[in-house]
Amino acid sequence: MQRQTAPIRDRLNELDELTAANSKMIKDVDARAQQGIQLASAKANEADQHAIDAGNKAQMAQQTATQANTRLTTVEQLVGNIDQYKATNQTEIRFRPGQAVLSNNAKTALDDLAMPLKNQRGYIIEVQGFSSGHGQAAVATSRKMADSVVRYLVLNHEIPVYRIYVVGMGNAPIASTEEAKTTKRTSGGRVEVSLLKNDLEQLATTNAAPATQR
Repeated sequence: MQRQTAPIRDRLNELDELTAANSKMIKDVDARAQQGIQLASAKANEADQHAIDAGNKAQMAQQTATQANTRLTTVEQLVGNIDQYKATNQTEIRFRPGQAVLSNNAKTALDDLAMPLKNQRGYIIEVQGFSSGHGQAAVATSRKMADSVVRYLVLNHEIPVYRIYVVGMGNAPIASTEEAKTTKRTSGGRVEVSLLKNDLEQLATTNAAPATQR
């Protein structure tokens, strides 16, 4: 009996060993497959994260480009307006007939106009003198009154001379203070002091903005 069953038992043992070997091989293959899947999944997640980061950077770059373009457009507009001065304040200085001495009221009016200009840029002051009389005598008198205004602004408020434009108009027609559409001739000594500004200060503020952001 043993001689008959021995081959069968040996065969069964061989099958058991083969089955165990196959099982181990299957487990090894499965483990490697799981490891490969995990690695592939990690790579895919990493690729997705890179794609998200790239998308965020692209969006930030677009926003920066848009901001830069907006600032450039603003600066171009301001540069185009640098030479376009606009009247912001006007003061009338009265003189007694035949005199060019500033009264206390005239000095106070000039102080009010000039004091806010300290350390400012992008402005000019237009000084126009008007005088009664005729011909060159009236022009000379009007220029003398205008010069007294300029002298006060330069000496008392340190207004740069290059920012002041002065002209003696004599008895030239001037715009009426009541009706801008009509004109009249001055009946006494007077000087019109006009403050005109452009957009230079705004341009400087715009250029300084990126530096403060950094």
